[in-house]
Amino acid sequence: MPHTSQRGQSMPESPIRKLVPLSDKAKARGIRVYHLNIGQPDLKTPQVALDAIRNIDRTVLEYSPSDGIRSLKSKLAAYYHTFNIDVTEEDIIVTTGGSEAVNFAFMSCLDPGDEIIVPEPAYANYTAFAIAAGAVVKPVVSSIEEGFALPHIEKFEELITSRTKGILICNPNNPTGYLYTRAEMNKIRDLVKKYDLYLFSDEVYREFCYTGAPYISAFHLDGIEENVVLIDSVSKRYSMTGVRVGAIVTKNKEVRRNVIKFCQARLSPPLLGQIASEAAMSTPPEYMLEMYNEYVERRKFLIDGLNRIPGVYSPIPMGAFYTVARLPIDDADKFCAWLLSDFEHEGQTVMMAPASGFYTIDGFGKDEVRIAYVLDKEDLKKALLVLQKALEVYPGRTLK
Repeated sequence: MPHTSQRGQSMPESPIRKLVPLSDKAKARGIRVYHLNIGQPDLKTPQVALDAIRNIDRTVLEYSPSDGIRSLKSKLAAYYHTFNIDVTEEDIIVTTGGSEAVNFAFMSCLDPGDEIIVPEPAYANYTAFAIAAGAVVKPVVSSIEEGFALPHIEKFEELITSRTKGILICNPNNPTGYLYTRAEMNKIRDLVKKYDLYLFSDEVYREFCYTGAPYISAFHLDGIEENVVLIDSVSKRYSMTGVRVGAIVTKNKEVRRNVIKFCQARLSPPLLGQIASEAAMSTPPEYMLEMYNEYVERRKFLIDGLNRIPGVYSPIPMGAFYTVARLPIDDADKFCAWLLSDFEHEGQTVMMAPASGFYTIDGFGKDEVRIAYVLDKEDLKKALLVLQKALEVYPGRTLK
């Protein structure tokens, strides 16, 4: 019997999806599961996007160009201009979701053994795609006590070696909701410039900044235009995660040349997804404002509710629609599994993502969970009550 690959064995399980079998079993027992584990918004997809799919008049659903439909790229360029991101459609390559954008960016820029520095906790798929590319993640850990602010830049510089190829950030951040300041972004820029590194910048949550502080794109940083590889997705801002359309945006022609070859190998991004995405970009501003205001309310409701539960602490996220909370428990992985396999309150339970999966260093995030506030306030209220009741009886509770 042949052995499976070391690469496959090294791939981490998704902290967001690994408990799905337990969730399915709970539902089969008649338990209602409140899904706070995944960034799947419950808000309606724009009607113009749904209509675009319903009203397709094509007689053949053909491949699209490997780098995406030109009219979609043109609309994306115009959209970026509204955020003072000065790019053209030639700088944009459409991908099959933001995940493929990360994957192709790594495959195009990194060789096996190259290192990238990543502030943690970080979106778990970064590590998975780094492993697929043969690259090594070098984490710089932020702390919940400091609201997951960017660690001191000296911590980054200490990790730089001859194999360091880039720095990866997510702004606003998934999973913490942290929003990098201008001063922090300038420090990252200076490091990128000093050591001639790539700056991979995941900015899919740019619409969701709640504190009045400005969103600073990597493309707003002077002097590193050729170093920036921006990751984007339409999934979150239009509540259409299933269309699987994202983008790589870079002014670096050599990077684009490499990315295109990977795009050609997979032939085409989703045609129907691109049609829906292009239509969604004509969504009235009122839709985005309504969505934004809804997340502002949910954020306040959830964070206030969490911090009222004895032993629970969550900083106030400044962006995206997630928070990482500390719970009075021995092990978040065990607790999240127990919630689905052994606990229910009035026929209900909660599914969350153990935060250990957002760190690459063993032991970190052991008493933390990521919570997505993608349910309405009524369901959040019920989920918070279920969580409180669970913490009162969990065998591994640490609060006496």
